[in-house]
Amino acid sequence: MSVIAAEAPKRETHPGLVAISVMLATIMQALDTTIANVALPHMQGSLAATQDQISWVLTSYIVAAAITMPATGFIAAKIGRKRLLLISISGFIVTSMLCGIALSLEQMVIYRLLQGIFGASLVPLSQAVLLDSYPKEKHGAAMAMWGVGVMVGPILGPTLGGYLTENFDWRWVFFINLPFGLLALAGVMAFVSESQRRVALRFDAMGFMFLGLAIGALQMMLDRGELLDWFGSTEIIAEAVIAGLAFYLFMVHMFTHRAPFLEPRLFQDRNFVVGTSFMFAVGIILLATMTLLPPMLQQLAGFPVLTTGYVLAPRGIGTMIAMFVVGRLVGRIDPRLLLMSGLFLAAFSLWEMTQFNIDVGVWDIVRTGIVQGAGLGLIFVPLSAITFSTLPADLRTEAAGLFSLMRNIGSSVGISIVTALLTRGTQINHAQLAEQVTPYMDALKAPGYPTLWSPDTASGLAALNEELTRQAQMIAYLDDFQLLMWVTLAALPLILLLRKNRRPVPKEAMEAAVE
Repeated sequence: MSVIAAEAPKRETHPGLVAISVMLATIMQALDTTIANVALPHMQGSLAATQDQISWVLTSYIVAAAITMPATGFIAAKIGRKRLLLISISGFIVTSMLCGIALSLEQMVIYRLLQGIFGASLVPLSQAVLLDSYPKEKHGAAMAMWGVGVMVGPILGPTLGGYLTENFDWRWVFFINLPFGLLALAGVMAFVSESQRRVALRFDAMGFMFLGLAIGALQMMLDRGELLDWFGSTEIIAEAVIAGLAFYLFMVHMFTHRAPFLEPRLFQDRNFVVGTSFMFAVGIILLATMTLLPPMLQQLAGFPVLTTGYVLAPRGIGTMIAMFVVGRLVGRIDPRLLLMSGLFLAAFSLWEMTQFNIDVGVWDIVRTGIVQGAGLGLIFVPLSAITFSTLPADLRTEAAGLFSLMRNIGSSVGISIVTALLTRGTQINHAQLAEQVTPYMDALKAPGYPTLWSPDTASGLAALNEELTRQAQMIAYLDDFQLLMWVTLAALPLILLLRKNRRPVPKEAMEAAVE
């Protein structure tokens, strides 16, 4: 259903103002994927939610955007790109305000889901508008600016979220969207031209339904699995069956339908198939790490909310520097070498994070953040370029939607897995540590041992148990970082399957790279 590449509107007369308008919308959407991370502990108390339940504030947004994003091209071609952009920005503003006034977990999850639906179109639409606003010789610069916004937005989200939560209230992480959204809305209304509508297009509703059902059921299984003892629960088994069956039906439908939701020719290109698999792993690393660090720093290391945001900010600086550097190298150096370098940097930073303890210092967080951010920056641009370099021109935009979808699915799967493993790991580690504690341990009688932890009193036992829980949770965090390190290294063999394009990478491939 290659409908995204609809006829472009005339060249914009104010490209600079158009760029500012659509970039405000893009950054607003990108920030919202992680801006709530730092505020989650505060939301948890206000909304009376458990640690497992509060993760839905993140995953509902990501999954809703992932399901909706592939339909952007069809809707834009059907009703007009400018109209869809205005609807998306307006809906995003309204749902952001609703999130800010939510009084229960159920309301928050519903509003975040709607926010993800409206926000899904902002990133691909802003890319299309930017490409039409600048001549071809300036497309590279436009996409570099746009790519930095898409990648750095999620990384800087916790910093802004920390500042707003510390100085105002956690609800301001949603209210902050109002001024930026209104500026973007006014700019789009004033300066963006409408694209030509293709009213005769028909939507493959069956294919879209199968794909959405598969993603939704998979996410439900991942999020509720730990709570319901995984496959010991009838609900989890049912969700797994629904996800598998829906995905199977989607694949059958795609290869047999006359005009399927996704073009089957996409999967005949080896670089695209390998590249999208690679991007799935990148999605896991990018947001799963950012989900783990804020609660670890606040609850275990005792960092204030604002400090947490500040120490996580350098991760974005590392990404920006790496993306600017690699943009100059991608045409001169084999992109596979750049990918390998980025993976090793990301894996090394995660290995360093496995050495953290409860007394982790600011410099340790900053240093590992910069290294990991640089690694992700080295991965993103060359991966995007080589993934699209061998695709036919008529498939590039539709492929970009699927490429972005895989990144979002990877992010939601990663968040669910590390959250579930954190809960289970804390329980297992606590039980193992508690087995070693008896009133006869020499360590309990050692000089300098806190009398507060005396096992001879009820208050001492309670304090000792609390300390055991902290240590058990810290070990669980380290186990999660180790898992993410192995996921990063597991992507290395995929580099060998990528074909180097012997011809220069076409500009169109670079333009479609950062969807």
